[in-house]
This record gives sequence, structure tokens and C-alpha cells, in this order.
Amino acid sequence: MVTGPPYPSLDEGVDEVRLPSLDLYRPGDPFRPDREIQNWIDAAEFGIMCTAGYPEPLTFSLRAWRYLRGHSGDFDVVHDNQCLGYGLLLAARSFPVVATVHHPISVDRRLELAQATWKRRMGLRRWYHFVGMQGRVARRLSGIITVSQSARDEIKREMRVTGPRVAVIPNGVDHERFRPLPSVRRIRGRIVTTASADIPLKGLSHLLEAVAILRRSHCVELVVIGQPRPDGQVSRMLKRRELAASVKFVHGIDESALVAIYAEAEVAVVPSLYEGFSLPALEAMACGVPVVATSAGALPEVVGQDGEAGLIVPPADPTALAGAIRRLLDDPGLRSRIGACGRLRAERLFSWKDAARKTAAEYRRVLAGC
Repeated sequence: MVTGPPYPSLDEGVDEVRLPSLDLYRPGDPFRPDREIQNWIDAAEFGIMCTAGYPEPLTFSLRAWRYLRGHSGDFDVVHDNQCLGYGLLLAARSFPVVATVHHPISVDRRLELAQATWKRRMGLRRWYHFVGMQGRVARRLSGIITVSQSARDEIKREMRVTGPRVAVIPNGVDHERFRPLPSVRRIRGRIVTTASADIPLKGLSHLLEAVAILRRSHCVELVVIGQPRPDGQVSRMLKRRELAASVKFVHGIDESALVAIYAEAEVAVVPSLYEGFSLPALEAMACGVPVVATSAGALPEVVGQDGEAGLIVPPADPTALAGAIRRLLDDPGLRSRIGACGRLRAERLFSWKDAARKTAAEYRRVLAGC
């Protein structure tokens, strides 16, 4: 595993090669190099940041290429996780390359621009300048993996990737870790969501409006797995709608704590405006929590048809969200049936073992030059 800051937490026994950057986006001291500039890649990273661009997809890919160039006999396949920088094309001269694209970042850009002020739009366009590079790289790779049919359609449309080179391999869930906990008591009115609080794509603002509607008739508490910016849209909405007493944010927890939070919740909500897949929906289903999700992107592929393993509502519709949550809060039988069906669907359709088997098959295809 070749990684850059912020370094991931890996399972014991995984061989990791760390490629230090200038770490320009570290919490607490951003936009300042944490060491001296040593080479042209460092200079490019700092220079792009100074022009309000986001350099890491490009500069990490160049550092990875430089590392791989010195280890040409050590690897059979290079698997990129949506970096899609130009360094990947340089690596492709020496190695078969497969890239996972969870969904095109142009979708995030479009949704964020739609909600931004005109002044912020100028900076956002510069920040998302790397999106064009990612499309150009994706079009030249021999193998692309994505996580849903919806994401594949978006990749073909947004990134203009043609032909049968995009393999759909859904994500999985660890059914042993994410499971119902019958010994944990559900908390009446408890709703849980996992959302990057200030990313418009995740739709948290619409869920907060739904909570404001529900408070007129129900005693509810929303637990958000995430952290808002102090001056962000979500923090301002909490003050404006006087929701601070009804919304709690939790972050920095491990999987066991997350499973316990799911076990206490009566309803899990995924209010996203778009999802290439949605691990939070799948993890909640595996925990036996009834899910309310929007019909955006791949969410219906994960949750299934409305009324089976979850309730499906239109995106960006707080009234519809509130109505579906209310149905589940008011009907213990419906909660029990939806939760059980969600667990069964997660077990039957989504496993990491199956994802690994299909990924290995894609490696073989690329190695054979098919």
C-alpha cells in the first residue's frame, strides 16, 4: 500500500510505503509546508496551492510514479484509488494499471457550485481544476472499477469513458462487525446519520429541516457521525432553526462505537443529493436499523425498492424525509420488518469476499491484455 498524508489506519500486517508531502491541509496549521521544499514535485504542490488549486491528486501520483519506477520488478498490477493523476499514466508505461472511481468528482463540483455565492464560485472552480485531469487520465486507462451501475453511467457521461472497460464491483460490509445488538436498548426518537456535515452532496441541511418539521409532533434526537465547521452552513442552520438541543455530533470513533450508536437508533437516514454507493446505508442495514434514503444516485441499488429494505424519498425534499421518518417512528412493526429485511439484503448481496473475488478477476483481465 503506497500512501500519502493523511496516512490511513491499516490492518496489521499490511506493507505500507509512506510518501511524505508538504501536508498543506493538515488540521490546525494548513497552507504552510511542514518541511522544506526539496524537489520539483514539492514546488508544484506549493505553487498550485498558492493559486487556490488542489494539488494532491497530481503530486501524489507523481511521487507514486517516482517510487514505482525504482521497483519495476516488485509488482504485477498497480491499483489506483481515484487519485487519477498524470503520474498514473507514466506508471502505466511499466505496469498494468487498474483504477477505482467511486464516482466522478464533477458531480460534487456541480452540486457545490449550485449552492455557492458568486464570490465562492470563483474559488471553487479553481479548487476543482484537477477534475479535468482525472477525466483525461481515466479515458486512457485499460481498466476501471466502480461500485454501482449508477456510478458507471456517471463515469461514462461525465468523464467520457467509452467501451466496456468499466467493471461494476459493489462494496461490501463486514457482517460480523456490523450486526444487530439485541442487548442494546433502542432510544425512542433517536435518528442517526453519517455525513460530512458541510459537503452539500450529503444533504445534511435537508435532514436538519426534516428534524425541525418532526419536532412539531415528536420528541426526536439526531446523532450525526461527522463534524461541522464552526462557521459553516450547518452550524448557521442549527442556530437559525434552534436545533442545537436536538442534534448531537460525534466524530473520531471506532467501528465498535459506531455499531453501538446504530444499535441505539430507531431510524438511520441517508439524505444525500448523490451517492456513487453509500457505505453508511449498507452498514446501517447490516446492523438491522431501518433506513430512510433518497433516490439519488446508487442509493436504490443499495437499499432496494421503496418499502422492502428501506423507505425511499426524493432528494432535497425535507417534507418527504420527515414523512418517511415519522412512518417508522410511529410503527414498531414496520421498523422491525424493514430492519430485518435490510440485514438480510446486506448479507445476501454485499460481502467483501465477493468484492475481492471480482477485483482479482479484473486484475487477471488487465494482466492478460484483454
